[in-house]
Amino acid sequence: MNNPKASFSPTEIALGCMSLPEDEKSALSIIHAAIDHGIRLLDTADLYQKGHNESLVGKAIRDRREEVMIATKVGNQWRDDGSGWDWNPKKEYILKAVDQSLRRLQLDTIDLYQLHGGTIDDPWEETLEAFEILKNQGKIKEFGISSIRPNVIRKVMELQPPATIMMQYNPLDRRAEEVVFPVLAQTSTRVLVRGAFAKGMLIDKEAKDFLGYDASKVSSFQSFFNSFDYSPESLLIRFGLDQKAVGSLVIGASSVHQVEKMVRSYEESKGIDPDLIQAIRRKLPANFYQDHR
Repeated sequence: MNNPKASFSPTEIALGCMSLPEDEKSALSIIHAAIDHGIRLLDTADLYQKGHNESLVGKAIRDRREEVMIATKVGNQWRDDGSGWDWNPKKEYILKAVDQSLRRLQLDTIDLYQLHGGTIDDPWEETLEAFEILKNQGKIKEFGISSIRPNVIRKVMELQPPATIMMQYNPLDRRAEEVVFPVLAQTSTRVLVRGAFAKGMLIDKEAKDFLGYDASKVSSFQSFFNSFDYSPESLLIRFGLDQKAVGSLVIGASSVHQVEKMVRSYEESKGIDPDLIQAIRRKLPANFYQDHR
């Protein structure tokens, strides 16, 4: 079966806004640098910085709305006392929360509205109905979910396929290769990858235990990706984009320098032979979901 055209088609790298500094001037400079370098998708959430992150994105794109697509998320409801948040995927809450996000983002329409999590026991019919109502109202263009759970993904795909599914994917977390990627590759739903650099531990950050790998094993992965003529960032970008189901890698940046490095690495990744990525994949161990199958 040919890979159908996705209904939501972002550029292959997107800016993850969770890492933005709270300082407005610094945050706006990062977003503007990303747009100037051709990044066309900004991903935020109402959870980040208690909504301040959405406000920063809104200010940054106020005069550049036509240049970008905006993705945000809903489902984590802050408590009134600010002590934390609770999971709330109910229709009533989603229909209310979207108006707050629209106000902070200074938008009439959100390009991609994502459920920020989810379990198999959530009231999915009610949740998906809320997204459909918002599409009919013109408040959102497309909806997505953020989930790594195969059982959740399977259920949502059966009920109402989303435009996107955000999930972690990198050489330390290849669980999606087993079932999720092959299934989604045959549909118009596209994966937005988060965690492509494994929190930087596959590049230059201090190695720590990660998904069953101890710190020493993670360190060996880092050394491996730093042993090539290509930068580790470019290899990891091509590793993610090599999957047919993947539409975009959502990569965070906390400085203009990191944005520029991300873009350079993306350009470098275009010259990497696909056979090299396949050889790397064969050399590294695969891992599989133990829960939520």
